Amino acid sequence: MLEVEVFGAGQLGSRGPSLVEMRRLCRAAASAAGVCDGHVAIAFVDESRIARLNREHRAQDRPTDVLSFPIDGVDPVDGQGTIGGRGAAVDERSHAHTSHHGVQRELGDVVICPEHTVDLREAIVHGMLHLLGMDHEVDDGEMLALQRLLLADDRR
Repeated sequence: MLEVEVFGAGQLGSRGPSLVEMRRLCRAAASAAGVCDGHVAIAFVDESRIARLNREHRAQDRPTDVLSFPIDGVDPVDGQGTIGGRGAAVDERSHAHTSHHGVQRELGDVVICPEHTVDLREAIVHGMLHLLGMDHEVDDGEMLALQRLLLADDRR
């Protein structure tokens, strides 16, 4: 099962989706990409934090709406119980999570700045699809089409 941790949701007030909805959106995006287990963290941060992360990781000195930081990716755990290479994490905390089945893959972190986001639900799905290896800057529209489909399905 996909484990979803949410940090900073208290700052959203009534503007944001519920924790249940956030988890449902993450799981829907993961399922659409063929991923059914792992761990992801969703963090809501202020404008200065997202600007710093954007500067450090994308060399863009400005705030943005959403950033994704893949860690283990979506490749399967190898036969020896270890997980492939680690990517750029949002902070220095350890991302080792285990379940009763052994090592759980760490998909990564989605960081969202509510001040620069029109639709928080869309930002969650968008960030998840990036964690899952999709990139709207290089594909032929598949990622954004899937994003629209997932959001439309969730609103029904």
